[in-house]
Amino acid sequence: MSAHESMEQADQAKEASSQNRKIALLIAIIALCLALSETLGKGAQTESLAKNVEASNLWAFFQAKSIRHTVVQTAADQSKLGLGAASDDAAKAAAQKQIDAWQKTAERYRSDPKSGEGQEQLSERAKHSEEERDLATAKYHHFELASAAFQIGIVLASATIITGIVVLAWISGVLMLAGIAITALGIFMPNLLHLP
Repeated sequence: MSAHESMEQADQAKEASSQNRKIALLIAIIALCLALSETLGKGAQTESLAKNVEASNLWAFFQAKSIRHTVVQTAADQSKLGLGAASDDAAKAAAQKQIDAWQKTAERYRSDPKSGEGQEQLSERAKHSEEERDLATAKYHHFELASAAFQIGIVLASATIITGIVVLAWISGVLMLAGIAITALGIFMPNLLHLP
């Protein structure tokens, strides 16, 4: 082996080493992006689950208030029917007082802005929780898609080191940029794309 061939091999080894360092740096950057996307995705998933539970609880409370409202309103209506049959003025007054109390209670079950626990208020709160759940779910889907792009990018960049096919590194870089764009959409405009 001549000195010239030896120098040529040394240059090729230096070039390969330099290229491998660049690919390793690309992998590290993509892995950082993946970690961020996964963290954001886990946070969005947790928020989505929490808001789903909150909405379910509010709807259950709404249903309980609806049942109570119906029972109290029915009792008031039935008492009104029997009010005419009462002959004693004192009994009529007592019955009317009870009917008025039931109607007041029924109205409070329907709407209670002070406590925020009337049917109307519970319905609004539940709908708001559902909207927040849907937003968190949309974010989660974006972060999951971005994570997939980052993972594929890491695999392709690793394959570049093994195969020496530089186009795989370029594809990896494009996937990293796509993942960053999808992550940004998930953060700032999660409802722009409707992902399954």
